[in-house]
This record gives sequence, C-alpha cells and structure tokens, in this order.
Amino acid sequence: MSLPLSLSPFSLSTIPTCYATVSIGHPSTPLPSKLSAIASASFQGIELGFPDLLSFARKHHGRDIDDHDWAALSEAAAEVRRMCEAKKLKVVMLQPFGNFEGWGRGSKERGDAFERARGWIRVMRALGCGMLQVGSTDSPDIDTSAHGIVADLRELADLLAEHDLRLAYENWCWSTHAPDWKDVWALVQKVDRPNVGLCLDTFQTAGGEWADPTTQSGLIEDVESREALEKRFHDSLDSLSKTIPADKIYILQISDAYKPPKPLDPNPDESGLRPRGRWSSNLRPVPFDVGYLPVVDVTKAILKTGFRGWFSMEVFDGGPDGSGLDWVDMPGYTKKAMLSHQRLLKEAAETGI
Repeated sequence: MSLPLSLSPFSLSTIPTCYATVSIGHPSTPLPSKLSAIASASFQGIELGFPDLLSFARKHHGRDIDDHDWAALSEAAAEVRRMCEAKKLKVVMLQPFGNFEGWGRGSKERGDAFERARGWIRVMRALGCGMLQVGSTDSPDIDTSAHGIVADLRELADLLAEHDLRLAYENWCWSTHAPDWKDVWALVQKVDRPNVGLCLDTFQTAGGEWADPTTQSGLIEDVESREALEKRFHDSLDSLSKTIPADKIYILQISDAYKPPKPLDPNPDESGLRPRGRWSSNLRPVPFDVGYLPVVDVTKAILKTGFRGWFSMEVFDGGPDGSGLDWVDMPGYTKKAMLSHQRLLKEAAETGI
C-alpha cells in the first residue's frame, strides 16, 4: 500500500534546507568561515544571526560598531549578501528580533523597539533578505493583553509590508505571554496581515509541551501518568496539523535537546532568564545525536499541514553537559547536520500518517 502523496519521499525531497549562522562556531568565529562550512554541506540558505552581522561589521570596518549604527551595519550587510551569492546561499531570514511587543505607549522600551525595527528593515534590504524572525517576548515587564500585542505586531507588519517583507512569529517556550504554538497562532490570526505567519520550531514545541528541564525525568510531570502526557501532546500535534494552513507556516526550525545532567533550577537566573531559556541556549543538538525530544513527531505534524517550505537547522550545541564544543571541524558538524536533516525526512516519510 503506497503512502499518501503528502508524506511520500518524493514530496519531501524538494524541501529547501537552511542553517542558522549562530548555530556553528563561537561568537568570535569569522562569519566567512561559518558560511564556507554551511555551503560545504550543501545547505541552500542561511538564517543570519544579528550577532554574526555585528561581529562581521566590526571586522569589516576595522572599528567598534554600535548595534544601532544602521548605516555601518547596512554596508556590512551588503558585503554579506555578496559573500552569500558567491557561495550560492540565500539569506532566508534575519534573527532573532526579540523583546519587541507589549511595551507601554510612550515608553523608552517601545521607542527603542520600533527604532530597532526600522533599522533591521534597512539591514534586511541591504541583505536581500525577505523575512524577519520575531520571537514571542520573554520580558516580564510588558502588557500581556492580546489587544496591545496585536497592535504592535500589526504596526511592525505594516512597516515590513512597505518593503515587501514578511514577519515570521515564533513561540519561545519560556515566553511571558505566548509560549505555545496555539498562542502565537491565535495572535497571528488576530493580526490578520498577509505578510505575517509562523516560525515553528521542533524544540520550542516539544520542549514546551512535552519536556521539562527542571524535573528528574526531563518530562512534564503535572499529569497523572506518562500515557496522559503523551496523549495531551499528540492531541496538540493533531490539532496543529488540522488547524494551521500551510501557507501560514513560513519556516520550520529543527533541533533536539539534551536532557540536562541535573534538573535546572525552576526559578529565573540573575538575568531573569527562565529555565527553558537557559536550556535552549546550549543544550540543543541536531536530531539523532543523543537528544531525547520527539522531533520526528513534531515534524510529521507540521508536514501534514502541507508545508514544504524551509527546514532550518537552528541548534545551540554545547555538548551533553553544556560545557561547549571546540568547533575544530565546522564543516564536519554541518555535514552531520545535513545527514540529520535527510534522516529526519526519511523517518517522517517512512512512518507515514
């Protein structure tokens, strides 16, 4: 019996592949070296991390560059665009645009958020990049009402639309107001702009709805049994498959997670970062490499919507203990990531619906 065309190996074979520049090397690693490693593994595009652009701009100009120096950053972005074109890499998305929404009208924070928005748009135009990733904010000091959040996202969407750019809204599973896919999808529907869609993520979904880095088991334990957890999680995935139109999913980010060596403190750290945010920062390997999240299940649910857009490896791999990798072989790592991508599609296809 043949598999449904929607999850046939042939239908999945055309999915384009992307790799986040923040997911390889150290913060000091030169961006050209990162691009070479990504291209060597036959990825077709990149998510450009703003920290990488800022680091490159400082080297390119030979001086310190402020992160609001939009002229210098845009000039550096134009050079990044040329480097990517030479390596046949598309700049798919600029990320991560965080702590944007929910600030009070007239506040200094809201003023800075929209100054950054206009500056990042200028950078995107220099990059030839058509999509901005916005993560659901994790600031504790915002107005979490849907009315204010939606108004801010609409205003940003309209700024982007002036230049034919799109907004990919992502649920960060430690967010103040929208940690789950259902939360960001509800907001995107209320925003109701043709250039606003979702950035879904295997870690953010499974790490928020199935796993918990603060428990001994590494799983959410506020349910009566493991079976109850699995049912609740798979009911959510089934709802995702049946609810979100494929054209409202702009990109899927891929990563797994290591179970922390010991449960994380459930309280925010000195900087205010919640435990899932700390977990996210250095315990996210490529799938099929010692991680434990149900990445295949999440991927299948998203593919069942009909989505066949960009699959992007966005990992933060500090090794199983989080102490960091030496990154002596970046091309070897990106090739491992490509093999992981290929296996992920194979398992999604082979297991069917």
